[in-house]
This record gives sequence, C-alpha cells and structure tokens, in this order.
Amino acid sequence: MHRAITCLLIDDDADDREIFSMALSEADPGVECVMAGSGFDALEKLKPAAFVTDFLFLDLNMPGMTGRECLKEIRRMDRLDNTPVIVYSTSSVNRDVQETRKLGANDYISKPTSISELTALLASCLLRMGGKRE
Repeated sequence: MHRAITCLLIDDDADDREIFSMALSEADPGVECVMAGSGFDALEKLKPAAFVTDFLFLDLNMPGMTGRECLKEIRRMDRLDNTPVIVYSTSSVNRDVQETRKLGANDYISKPTSISELTALLASCLLRMGGKRE
C-alpha cells in the first residue's frame, strides 16, 4: 500500500487556504493537504520526524514570521533537503522570485484570481515537481 502524497500549505489567510485546498483537490484528488496558518505553526508541524510532506507551499507575506524567514528555517532542516518548496504569493515582483530561489525555493506561483486558474497552476506544478500521478 502506497502512502498518500501530502503537501503542507503555509498561509495566514483562511480564505486562501480554503481556495487552495479546493483547487488542489481538483488538480489531484490523491494529494492530502495539511494546513498551517503561520510560519511558527508550520515549523511546529515539521518538527516531528514522523511528519512527512512531499511538497510545501509557502505564502511570503505573513505576520510574525515572514515567508522568507520560514523558508530559511525549512532549508535548515536536513530531512527536508529534497522536499520541494513552492512559494505561493500575491507578489509577482521578479525580485521576490529571485530572492526566494536563492533562499532555496524550487518554484514560485503568483496567486491567481480564479480557482480554475489555480487548479491549472497546481496541476502543472505537481507535474513539474514529480508529484502528480496519471
């Protein structure tokens, strides 16, 4: 029996988390989505070695701990070296894309305005990262 593919979404906006979850379910119903409402919450979820995630989607603009700060902490965790981190942000500024790549992000998705666009983006992202099953 295969373990389900799991992703961790780190986003402080409850509406964005719900929309993401619906779009991800549409893009690949086999992916289980775990939510974290802050960088601190995400790091707590990631502490136990028993918690396994295949992908991390990370919002940049969060209060308390920014996405950049959270990304730095995630990349300090040796066991997550091969776990793709995809920045998922309202920002489409090229500087943000370049900075997060230097910090260890594998991909960058600008939050689209419609759930159908998000579904297509997530399906494409999962294919690029090797997670989507046909």
